[in-house]
Amino acid sequence: MSSVLPAYQSLVTAGELRPDPEQAAAAARLDRLAAELEGAAKPGLLARLFRKPAPPRGVYLWGGVGRGKSMLMDLFFSNVRVERKRRVHFAEFMLEVHARIHDERRKEEGDPIAPVAEAIAEQARLLAFDEMMVTNSPDAMILSRLFTALIVEHGVTVVTTSNRAPSELYKNGLNREHFLPFIALIENRLDVLPLNGPVDYRRQRLGRVETWLVPNGPEATAELSADFFRLTDYPPEDAEHVPSETLTVQGRELRVPKSLKGVAVFSFKKLCGEARGAADYLAIARRYHTIILVGIPKLGPEMRNEAARFVQLIDALYEHKVKLLAAADAEPDQLYEAGDGRFEFQRTVSRLEEMRSEEYMALGHGC
Repeated sequence: MSSVLPAYQSLVTAGELRPDPEQAAAAARLDRLAAELEGAAKPGLLARLFRKPAPPRGVYLWGGVGRGKSMLMDLFFSNVRVERKRRVHFAEFMLEVHARIHDERRKEEGDPIAPVAEAIAEQARLLAFDEMMVTNSPDAMILSRLFTALIVEHGVTVVTTSNRAPSELYKNGLNREHFLPFIALIENRLDVLPLNGPVDYRRQRLGRVETWLVPNGPEATAELSADFFRLTDYPPEDAEHVPSETLTVQGRELRVPKSLKGVAVFSFKKLCGEARGAADYLAIARRYHTIILVGIPKLGPEMRNEAARFVQLIDALYEHKVKLLAAADAEPDQLYEAGDGRFEFQRTVSRLEEMRSEEYMALGHGC
C-alpha cells in the first residue's frame, strides 16, 4: 500500500503545511499512481502471458513558486517502491539527451531519437522531472518525438513539475508549431494538476530577506547560511554533510560545492575567477532556482575578465529568473567603477537592483 498520502497528511497534522485542497488532491493522485506502479511491477500470470499491460498515466504538477511542487515530488519519489526509477532536473536531462544524440549520430546515419529513447527506457520505467521548462529551439524540436517514444512505445511513466501549464510551455518560441504535438502528448497522456494555493512556502521561509549583503565577512556568511537552511529544510546541525553536485557542460565538469532542492552555493572565485563561458552560466541558470554567491570583491581595471564573466552570469540568471542571494564588498552601483566594459556593466547594475525587488522574487523560475 502506498504511503504518499499518509506522509502528506502527517505534515498537515504536524502544522508544517497548511490545509490546501489542490495539494491534497495532488497528493491523493500521486498516492494512486504509486500504487498503480507498484501493482504494474507485479502483473498477474494472464497479463504476463497474453498482453503487455498499459503503463500508468503520469502526472504533470504545475503552479507558482513555493506552492509545494517539489515537496510533493519528494514525498512521491521517496515512497514509490519500484525498481528502475529516476529523478532528474529537466534541464540536466535535456543536456544528457543532446549528448546521447550527438553520440548516436557519430555511430551511424539515421534518426538518433529511437535508440536514445530505448536506452533511457531501459534504465527507468519511471521518470520524474523537476522543473520542466522549454526555453530553446533545439529542445523544442525533439521533445515530441522523444517523449512519444518513451511514453507510447516504451511504456515509461512520467511525473513532472513545472511553473507553467502545458499550453504555456515554449510560449512565443521559434517554430513553436513543431512543439505543439508535445503539448498534446502531455495533455493526453498525463493528468495535469494545478498547484496555485494561497501560501508561497519559499517566500514564507525567506521572509523579507536582504538579498545583497555588504561587506563580505562572517556576519554575511552566517546570514546566507541560514537562508540556505531555511530554503532547503536542511538541518543546520548537519551542515558538514550538505550534498554537492557536479554538472557536465560541453564535456567539462563544474563542481557545485553545495546543492540541494534547487539551491546552489558558489564562490565568486569559482564562477568568475576561472575560465568559464556562457554555456556554464546557462547550465547553472537552468538547473537552480536560487543561487547563493559569496566573496564578490570590488572590481577594478585589473579584473576586467572577472567583470565580463560576472556580466554573463547575471545575464543568464536574470533571463531565467533565478533568485540571487549574495555577499559583496560593495553595492551593485559601486562594484565596478572603472575598467574596460564599465559602460556595459551599467546594465548588470540595473538587473541586480531589479533582482532585489519583491516583484522579481515572486516570479517563477524560468518564467
